[in-house]
Amino acid sequence: GRLTTSEEGDTLDTQALDTAIRRTESSIRRRAEEYLKTENKKVQILPVVEDPEKKTVPIPTWKPPLANVPYMGVQRRKIPEPSPGEKHKSALTKRLLCNPMHPRNRAILQEKFGLPLPELHKTSTNPVKLAENAYPPAPPLHLHLLPLWLPRTQNLAVLAPIAISKFPFTIIMGQIDPMAADFFRFKQHYCLSWGNVVDALQALEKLLREFAVPLAEVCGEELANFAQSWEVGWRSAPPVMGLLSVLENREQVLDLVLRPGQRYKGEGGTEAAATRIQSCWRRYLAQTTHCRRKWAARTIAISWLMHTQRRHVRKALQARRFRQLENYRYRAQHLAANWKHIQASKRTIIHIPSLGSFFQSQCMRLKWFDVLQNIQLSRLCEIRDENVEVIYVSPRHLGEDLLHYYTSILKHHGAAEADETEPTQSRIKRFTILTPDAVEYFSSRNMCLSTLLKYSPRTLKRIRNLIQGKEAYIVGGVAHEDDLEVADELGVPILGPELALAQLYSTKSGGKKIFAGAEVDVPPGQGDIYSLNQLHETMAELMAQNMDVQRWVFKIDSEHGGRGTAYCDVCHLSCYRWALEEYRHHGPDLCNSQWERIRFRYLDEVPGWLAHHAQPAKSSCYPNWACFLKTFLRQGGVVEAYPPSDSVTCLTVDLLLEPGGEVTMLSCGDQLHGSCQLETVGSSVPQTSVCPGTLHSICMRVGQVCLQRHIIGHVSLDLATFLNPTTLEQEVWAIDLDLRYSDQLAMTQMLLMMTGGTLDCRMCRLEVPVPIKDKCSRPVTNRYAVIGSRLFHTILSMVLHTVFLKMCRAQGIGFDLEVKHCQGTVFALHDSSGRGGLGMITISEDLQGALVTFARNLSVIHQEISSPKMQGETNFKDLMKEIERVSQMTGQNKIRAVEDNTAIP
Repeated sequence: GRLTTSEEGDTLDTQALDTAIRRTESSIRRRAEEYLKTENKKVQILPVVEDPEKKTVPIPTWKPPLANVPYMGVQRRKIPEPSPGEKHKSALTKRLLCNPMHPRNRAILQEKFGLPLPELHKTSTNPVKLAENAYPPAPPLHLHLLPLWLPRTQNLAVLAPIAISKFPFTIIMGQIDPMAADFFRFKQHYCLSWGNVVDALQALEKLLREFAVPLAEVCGEELANFAQSWEVGWRSAPPVMGLLSVLENREQVLDLVLRPGQRYKGEGGTEAAATRIQSCWRRYLAQTTHCRRKWAARTIAISWLMHTQRRHVRKALQARRFRQLENYRYRAQHLAANWKHIQASKRTIIHIPSLGSFFQSQCMRLKWFDVLQNIQLSRLCEIRDENVEVIYVSPRHLGEDLLHYYTSILKHHGAAEADETEPTQSRIKRFTILTPDAVEYFSSRNMCLSTLLKYSPRTLKRIRNLIQGKEAYIVGGVAHEDDLEVADELGVPILGPELALAQLYSTKSGGKKIFAGAEVDVPPGQGDIYSLNQLHETMAELMAQNMDVQRWVFKIDSEHGGRGTAYCDVCHLSCYRWALEEYRHHGPDLCNSQWERIRFRYLDEVPGWLAHHAQPAKSSCYPNWACFLKTFLRQGGVVEAYPPSDSVTCLTVDLLLEPGGEVTMLSCGDQLHGSCQLETVGSSVPQTSVCPGTLHSICMRVGQVCLQRHIIGHVSLDLATFLNPTTLEQEVWAIDLDLRYSDQLAMTQMLLMMTGGTLDCRMCRLEVPVPIKDKCSRPVTNRYAVIGSRLFHTILSMVLHTVFLKMCRAQGIGFDLEVKHCQGTVFALHDSSGRGGLGMITISEDLQGALVTFARNLSVIHQEISSPKMQGETNFKDLMKEIERVSQMTGQNKIRAVEDNTAIP
């Protein structure tokens, strides 16, 4: 028949069209069968790898003759918009298609909407056999990684809408119904290229099953195009974006695929989740192990490098210290060989009042450590010898007030002398005060003066320029290893022992070794105690052997100035009375069994006795016995008896152990104590408590033993004297030895500077010259002085030095240089900023007068600077009580001496 195709009246012969179609189909079928037979007979071999440079010969393809087929264009027409009811129906259909596996949804889709749904296989894991000659499935895709690398915004931009497909078909739950009409049409249309299509289709099915996509609408043309463009075939997995681009509902599917955790709801989700968890955990373990091993290797490498570097530095320092020690010994030999010549000629003394190694453990917690090092500022007065120039290294910058004060004192050298042989300006030029550069950089750290000077190159250069071409040597303080380096930098000797000897013999235990070698009397005791059991056993043995001792003293080896001292009284022991009765009943010759019984009784009670009744001498340093005992056992210490007498006098003697082998006594004085009887704050010069001959003998013996052990320089010897209650004879005990320049010696230098006199320690006399008009038979007269080197009052810090001196002058406290009677008061100032401490010297014709003047000065100063509501912290009151006690004792001794003289016929 004929068919009208347009409004113009054109007609088309349909019979001719059907005939042409049948002819074309038969021709295609015939040619396809021939092609398949030919291909099946061929031997399938792998393609040969040819040279890429050779030209490939294209394979001719067969094309059916389409000349007889009329052209029919695509008829486009406007599709009307759906009604509201249809929109509701479409939305409901989409919701139902999201889960078509549910029986209720399948029933609604079939009954209400008439949608034919294919029967689903029971198993969803096996792929559907689409064709007998289908290619093997594509390799598995790692699609669980898709949400990690596929950004949502880029996917939406790439997957743009496409035209309506001519061969659409659906995939439900990742499976295709091979009997569906739409799929059959698609398969029949692309039968010639079905091998590539089936690979892409299997990959798409696998993707949909793995992500549990309920419904996917596939565009057949896009799938075929994708399969043709996928040239590598089964050798690699298809791109995921390419698979999703063939879907018409790609946006819904992509939203579902990108949903977190969706991969683990589909096929093999449990295994994928387990694999992912295991891989993450293994990665974490591997990363952790790797990081730990990397950290350990880095730590070991750095530690080894630091160890190697420290070893090299240690070796270099050891070599440097050894070289410095060798230089010290060489210069010490030169100093010993030329000592007489050096003492008789012009020389320069470099004073470094350093508190070194023995204060290392305590200096960090000491307040005003630099002021403590500057207490010996009166060493400047050594310029009273016309051949001496002094370079004083100060641990802190001195103010103009201190410089003016000491300059005015040093101008009046030898105030009692009738004729001044040296001009004042020349005398002032013979002393120099220097402050190390490092003071500004280490102001917050308590460092000893030698260390500060070591890190001060400009100050060292200044000293080298000052001593160039002159005989010079260093007089230090407490020995420190940096003293050797400073001496090596300056190229001068040190008037002092080696560091190892100083550390050995300047301790309490080391001093007892010196005293044992000198065969001088020492208190009963024991040194080198380092354990608690040793302490208890030693105490029990000492107390059992010395029943008359009422108090035992404990001293830390490395402490000085009464800081590390504690005591405990025997009267607190419950067994003491029983032991004393046993001792009195049997006499001093106790048998071994009785003595052992007393010792064991003591040993049982000593731990509790010490824990409850022992107390430190200075609670500001050690608040209780437990703190003291911890330091005592760590650093070692000494236990010794306190003199068994109510009247005990301690004295200090300063010795100079000359490198030439002679021992010289430089100063001697009876100690004055403050709140604690074991802390020295001053002395009376010269001493009057021991016979001068006895004192000289003890000092010479101790000095010779020190020289035998290669100890040279300044040494301070502490003695205690008392009347033995049994024999009523005077006993003298050697109790302490300090290998350093003492505070008493520094104040003695100022005393001799102001008076112009000499201190004869052999006869214990302070002799000063008499003015010319007062000379009769004797050119000199005796004087007595009281020295206080460690006076402190907190309110003094509020008063300027100029105001303080004017106040004292108004109260009649001062030293009149014009009267020239060598009597009065002289102050030693230490600090310009703190001003809390000072030293004071009172000089009088007799000892009692000097003591009274000293006590009066303390009382006047306290009343002037304090008020009833603001007393401040001070040691003035305790020292006044001590002076009153000594003054009474001195008065009684004077009366007894007068009575003895009158009793002589």
